[in-house]
Amino acid sequence: MDSAASEKSIIALDEWLLSPAGAYVRAFEQACLDELTADIFGYNAVQIGVPQIDALAANRMPNKWQAATRTSTFDELEFAASGKQIAVALDFAELPFASQSLDLVVLPHVLEFAAEPHQVLREVERVLIPEGQVIICGFNPASLWGVRQGLGKVTRSGYLPAAGEFISMPRMKDWLKLLNLGVTRSHFGCYAPPFRTAQWINRFAVMEGAGQKWWPYLGAVYIVHAIKRVKGMHLIGPAWNKKSSRAPQAVPATNRE
Repeated sequence: MDSAASEKSIIALDEWLLSPAGAYVRAFEQACLDELTADIFGYNAVQIGVPQIDALAANRMPNKWQAATRTSTFDELEFAASGKQIAVALDFAELPFASQSLDLVVLPHVLEFAAEPHQVLREVERVLIPEGQVIICGFNPASLWGVRQGLGKVTRSGYLPAAGEFISMPRMKDWLKLLNLGVTRSHFGCYAPPFRTAQWINRFAVMEGAGQKWWPYLGAVYIVHAIKRVKGMHLIGPAWNKKSSRAPQAVPATNRE
């Protein structure tokens, strides 16, 4: 997927997120991201892509930015979900941040629509501080939606944007492991069948609870939370001397005559 095709697919995703199925996905991801980011502390956090979701709404860091691609159509995406103007325009593969400068990066559906997903992840690893955190949202190919998307490519009537190359959870974990980004938590959601109307999606809302209990890994979307691990680095405290000091002892001396 070249850069031009990647840009078109991202715009297609933006349009799809305004559909009833897109609203269903946004509601799940917003609730899950609020829970995940509420207790992540630091100074600098960035959300890259999908401004329809305010992934940092519940986070309390002093510096938070929402970023979009340099060539996005700002007439449509000028304001993020929170009503704030998009602060940073960037190229996903070349992030304009110093190395080891960010505490948190959120990537909602960026890797599957990026021209070079591996390069995007390498850039995220570069800009994260040691023990910095990354949260990734993606569509799950091992789901009813993934099957529907596969059939749609044959019949040319896809359910999701056709240009997306969806990444399975095991494959995503392998990519993260190669970059020393250790996965700590993962979440699945959106178990309703791939309907196009809100009425039918709402009728199958009961499948959320059943899916979480009986087939938890078959949700239409997943969210992965990982932490940047640095080999050889250990957190240490002050070098307190725990040995008790000895009482001074008298030294015998011989008097001269």
